[in-house]
Amino acid sequence: MTVRGAVSGVALASLILGGCGFTLDHRVAEGPEATRIWQLRVAKAIGRWPSFDETVSFEDQLDRRVRAYLESHPAVVGSPRGPNLRFWRRVSVGMTKAEVLLLLGPPEETTTDHARMEAAARRFWPEVQKRARELWSYPGGWSLYFDGDELAELTVYRRQFLQE
Repeated sequence: MTVRGAVSGVALASLILGGCGFTLDHRVAEGPEATRIWQLRVAKAIGRWPSFDETVSFEDQLDRRVRAYLESHPAVVGSPRGPNLRFWRRVSVGMTKAEVLLLLGPPEETTTDHARMEAAARRFWPEVQKRARELWSYPGGWSLYFDGDELAELTVYRRQFLQE
């Protein structure tokens, strides 16, 4: 057996013994898409992924809510947040709490406890703590940190398995 073969065998064995997965740990400027968070919530609530028809219905309802919001907040349309609301349907740094709620709905958990926020931010806490005053947690390992009414930071942490 060559050295390369031995290294490949060790790598393969550690992957198999490590649960066939990897950890996703990022600090990002753009967060989850509304549809993905909704799908995760539905799957958790009823034990299956939503059907195509259910997804289309959700997206139609979301389109109506976003249009109504933008009509009543015309300054947002031309702002950097506008495209994420109108087209991409994903949260981004700089959005307001109302915009996050519009896209993602209520969080699973909220806290202003610094120890809880530090635990959620993990290795990113030194940077995140500068503006994190409140934490909202969402399915899929998403943590959204607010400074007053503004979304200031986003982190995501979850274990991914290869069979998913």
